[in-house]
Amino acid sequence: MQNTAEPGPDAPIDVTPLLDDPHAASAALRASGPVHRITGPDGHPAWLVTRYDDVRDALADPRLSLDKRHAAPGGYRGFSLPPALDANLLNMDPPEHTRVRRLVVKAFTTGRMDTLREPVRRIADELLDAVEARGGPADLIADYAGPLPVIVICDLLGVPQRDRHDFRAWTDALITPDPTRPELMKQAIGAMLEFFTGLIAGKRAAPGDDLLSDLIAVRDGADDTDGDRLTEDELTSLAFLILFAGYENSVHLIGNAALTLLEHPDLYDRLLRHPHELPQAVDEFLRHDGPAPLAIRRFPTEDLEIGGVRIRTGETVLLGIASANRDPARFPDPDTFDPHRDLSGHLALGHGIHRCLGAPLARMEAEIALGALISRFPGLRRGVAQGDLRRRRSLRARGLISLPVTWKSRNEQVFEA
Repeated sequence: MQNTAEPGPDAPIDVTPLLDDPHAASAALRASGPVHRITGPDGHPAWLVTRYDDVRDALADPRLSLDKRHAAPGGYRGFSLPPALDANLLNMDPPEHTRVRRLVVKAFTTGRMDTLREPVRRIADELLDAVEARGGPADLIADYAGPLPVIVICDLLGVPQRDRHDFRAWTDALITPDPTRPELMKQAIGAMLEFFTGLIAGKRAAPGDDLLSDLIAVRDGADDTDGDRLTEDELTSLAFLILFAGYENSVHLIGNAALTLLEHPDLYDRLLRHPHELPQAVDEFLRHDGPAPLAIRRFPTEDLEIGGVRIRTGETVLLGIASANRDPARFPDPDTFDPHRDLSGHLALGHGIHRCLGAPLARMEAEIALGALISRFPGLRRGVAQGDLRRRRSLRARGLISLPVTWKSRNEQVFEA
């Protein structure tokens, strides 16, 4: 075992390189040590774990709590949300986590996911119809990767068309808050709480064939076979989590994957000819450039060691998912996109009891979205230089702000940005 390292007086490392070039910065951190003291996104200290084995073990370590009640004062805690939005699976440990996840699984069934395949394909085709009909350059984020998950999640939850608000503005305020305008985050949180409270009231009065109506049935006891129910805060928080996580992560997964395809024309052509290889490619998209650089923050319930570094009870631990997925000790030549590599054990969707509940939906949505894009626009290409692409500068999300593209029309004319 390495010598135990006590937290010293040295200042936390600068996270700016992680914002500017996260994969290169993570590689440097992995090489210099398994665990590093950093300043979290909210300006408070945290420990960042960078190597695959340590990250994977920590994801399943019951001593690392998601419950903010175990956080020491002055550490990074993540979003500050009201209880009605905060009582979700990302803030729970067993036994509460076990109870709520079991109840949610009753509504989030594989059968329901299978019924979504054709609707998702129809949504993708309709969005691409609109792009093609405009007959000019497009922004794949604004025109496709952004709206598609919103429509899918809203259909899944049963959100009426008239009530589909600007979820992108709300999630932007949480993921990449403007430090000069902190009131925007507060306003977004208030708007989301009001929206979900009203949506649940409407569904309770007039249930439909949708996931939210099923969750309300679990809350109200219509499906109360085991004596457990969701609390009202848990119900509201789950609706928020499904929309927030399902939307934000899917946008970035589809956008990052589309960019990777544009940078690998041979892969684009191969998937056009062999669409059955898309599921394996989606897993490599997740590993190579997934939407979540970090797992949700954790708090040790006792002093422990990770990578030979002593971490005290209650200190914040951030697990580098993206860094672990490019650890050469687990994935040889990790910076190369290779859909034929052994992808078992990649951590983009988590590991252990907190593994992403919506993983089947995320994979299916990306597979259909990318397959539809490739088949519709075989001549697609990036519309701006690599250095002009606009990305989010965030430790919470890895994604593009925009992705301008051009393509050949049916008469071979090239539309330029």
